[in-house]
Amino acid sequence: MTLAHSYNEIKVKKFLVICLLFFALSALSYASILKITVDTAIHPVSSEYIRDAIDRAEAENVKLLIIAINTPGGLDSSMREIMERILNSEIPVAAFVSPSGSRAASAGFFISVACDIFAMAPGTSTGAAHPVGISLTGQQMDDTMSEKVTNDAAAYIKSIAEKRGRNIQMAEDAVRKSFSYTETDALKGNLIDLIAENDQDIIRHFQGKTIKRFDGEEWTFDLENEEIISIPMTGRQRFLITISNPNLAYILLMIGLLGLYFEFSNPGAILPGVLGGICLLLAIFSFQILPINYVGLFLIILAIGLFILEIKIQSYGILSLGGIAAMIIGSIMLINAPIPELRPSLKFIIPMALGLSLIFIFLIVIAFRAHAKKASTGKEGLVGEVGVTQTDLSPEGKVFVHGEIWQAEATEDLPIGTKVKVMEVLKHLKIKVTKI
Repeated sequence: MTLAHSYNEIKVKKFLVICLLFFALSALSYASILKITVDTAIHPVSSEYIRDAIDRAEAENVKLLIIAINTPGGLDSSMREIMERILNSEIPVAAFVSPSGSRAASAGFFISVACDIFAMAPGTSTGAAHPVGISLTGQQMDDTMSEKVTNDAAAYIKSIAEKRGRNIQMAEDAVRKSFSYTETDALKGNLIDLIAENDQDIIRHFQGKTIKRFDGEEWTFDLENEEIISIPMTGRQRFLITISNPNLAYILLMIGLLGLYFEFSNPGAILPGVLGGICLLLAIFSFQILPINYVGLFLIILAIGLFILEIKIQSYGILSLGGIAAMIIGSIMLINAPIPELRPSLKFIIPMALGLSLIFIFLIVIAFRAHAKKASTGKEGLVGEVGVTQTDLSPEGKVFVHGEIWQAEATEDLPIGTKVKVMEVLKHLKIKVTKI
């Protein structure tokens, strides 16, 4: 009985130790501070990254989510998705413009103002948030529409700044007048909460302090000795960020069109068609992330059509020049984003467009010459060949042509040794010839 009692006691102790370890690990895993780094333009991929981080922070019941932000701005639709998720987050979110030299401009300014905490590192800036709208044809908005969009954006940022207790006038000026502020200006004007050298400065500053959240709830921070866990982008998100680069998206489009053209002009090559199709689909996906200008896309397709017509119509190079011009103009117009970081570089696309135009013309000329060249094999290759009669043709007999002896039928009686020309290949391996 004593041994059994001791054994049961040991089992209970082991169970208690395991439970304590489990709760300790749970505390280490969940009672922490999460951090993400957004150093790209604001578009659907960065929006997904931020929203996923907030979902994880809520699921793990962390005490704070820090967004280290360095962005020139981005798309309005993605910005509003992020802001809506931040404003409805169950845990506090801090925007930290860092490292030194970074900026939170345009859409980044809106997102930072919407966060519970807005901090900036020394040597950073924020603001310059005037909305820029571009239509599908690449045209700027007219004055009336521009004023409407600006008023809407100004009202939006004023309401957010007021609820967050930030300087409403500075926030509005950043939108209406494109004002940009240094970290010192922003702190003096009560636009941000503090200037921080690093994440630990934010933790020390807010340790034990109480803030009022967007929904009116008061939140007291207990951040002492908490571990900061960084959340990197997933492999999928990194891949999407890579192909959303406007220069790469343009390359994918060109390779896709070139590969499909080569496959259609030379059926059975397979590899160019497969690679072209993959590249074209990746380009289409990139265009869902980037603000595509469809007039630019149609100009590129028109350019390819003009190159093909140049072979069919003797325009003395006019169609080719038009195709090159359409290719370059279409490439420039293809991605017309509100910020330069979402547009391909002119230094890149002009040489690329010119080079691809010449490649298209070269391939089309080769294909045309191949189709125009006389066939050298099969029935078509035999027509027009010269041979010699091996027997009298009256009007049938044998003819030696193309290194072979053929049954032949002549248009008139011909003696042996007469030079003849093949006019037609008849049924049953018989040819029709005429005297030269």
